[in-house]
Amino acid sequence: MSRVLIIDDHPVTRLALRILLESKEYIVASETGDGFEGISMAKTLQPDLVIVDIDIPSINGIEVVNRLRRLGFSGYILVLTGKREQHYINLSIKAGANGYISKENNLSELHDAIRAIQSGYSYFPMPVLNNKQTSSIPDSEGDFVSLLSARELQILKYLASGMKNIDISKIMKLSDKTISTYKTRLLKKLRMSNQVELANFARRHNLD
Repeated sequence: MSRVLIIDDHPVTRLALRILLESKEYIVASETGDGFEGISMAKTLQPDLVIVDIDIPSINGIEVVNRLRRLGFSGYILVLTGKREQHYINLSIKAGANGYISKENNLSELHDAIRAIQSGYSYFPMPVLNNKQTSSIPDSEGDFVSLLSARELQILKYLASGMKNIDISKIMKLSDKTISTYKTRLLKKLRMSNQVELANFARRHNLD
């Protein structure tokens, strides 16, 4: 039987996942609502499958995927989220996820996604390609989102909420100087001049 680790900050979602998984004879090895704790659990438990949400405390789910792969985790990773934007899908693929499904489908895809990735296939939504997405040069504000890494998106979210660099550094377990560097990089990439503009950008693109 496959052993599964659930990383999602919503207790109701974790319960629903547990019920669905156990009905298909999967073993839920453990669950948590925190990104760092999820990484620690994955290292200790070495589950066959990790199911992770994007919007979780401390670090986002894409960064969890990224760190697990850098640590050598070889199990399957499925991103389960309410976010449907293409840049999140692209970042999940780049980080090393095996699949990506939406919570909006009432978890109806869950079993199909797990079967697919455990059979050696990837499971991602079909991309909506257009001329803008094939170019590396952004020509509208929305295109700038695709230039951001998972960590930059996480820091942008915290900055948009009004948090100070020192508070973000404590949550993400990074130095104050590192957060300051990321903030400067965000301002440059997005062509903004201050934190208020970053916050407004995040709200316009549902990144807050």
